[in-house]
Amino acid sequence: MSSAQDPFYIVKEEIQGSIDKVHTTFHQWEHIPSNTGEWVHLTKELVAGCESVEWQVDELHKAISVAARDPASYGIDEVELEKRRRWTNNARAQVRNMRKTVEAGKEQSNLVNTGLSGMRQELMPVSNGRPYQAGRSDQYNTQHNENFISAETDRQLLLIKQQDEELDELTASVQRIGGVGLTIHEELAGQGRILDELSLEMDGTMNRLDFVQKKIALVMKKASLKGQLMIIAFLVLLFIILFVLVFFT
Repeated sequence: MSSAQDPFYIVKEEIQGSIDKVHTTFHQWEHIPSNTGEWVHLTKELVAGCESVEWQVDELHKAISVAARDPASYGIDEVELEKRRRWTNNARAQVRNMRKTVEAGKEQSNLVNTGLSGMRQELMPVSNGRPYQAGRSDQYNTQHNENFISAETDRQLLLIKQQDEELDELTASVQRIGGVGLTIHEELAGQGRILDELSLEMDGTMNRLDFVQKKIALVMKKASLKGQLMIIAFLVLLFIILFVLVFFT
């Protein structure tokens, strides 16, 4: 079976496309400040994407394990099996490294935000034991902050909508991979049935051939030289008669 027709390479190409997409998002994530809404959005997208790719690689690895039980039935050898295992291991390692980096960055960002919040609380001016009452300037700053929060909320909603669309695409990709897996299973099951039927037919044919050979050997052993000569003479005479009938009538 060629690489273009092998179900493994079809699924491999699908997974590789997902890995490339995660790589692209990861490079964008690395160059964005951690205190922005886009960074938060990309962090969630990367975690979800890595989880999905890891699941796909695990499913493909299970299929390889099934094929390893009887490689000859699937038309592959140990060298090809080792090549496929090596690819899945490398793919899993790449995705896990990216996921660990993203989760570490997320945890570090949470710690920084927590520290900044505490510092702001400590630095609030106090008057007569009570927090400083905002004046005209503070009211302006409050309004400005509210406008900023409103704009940031709209931006977050837009990012969430984009994330939902990307998750829908990811779900469709997973469903396609599942369909390919079912097709592979059905094809392998059909090939197994065909091989079983062929094996039974070959066994029956070999038994009949062995029986005929034993009968011929028995007849030849019982027949004397004279009997053999008579059979040969009879066959020659029969051939002459048939020849005359065919060409002279």
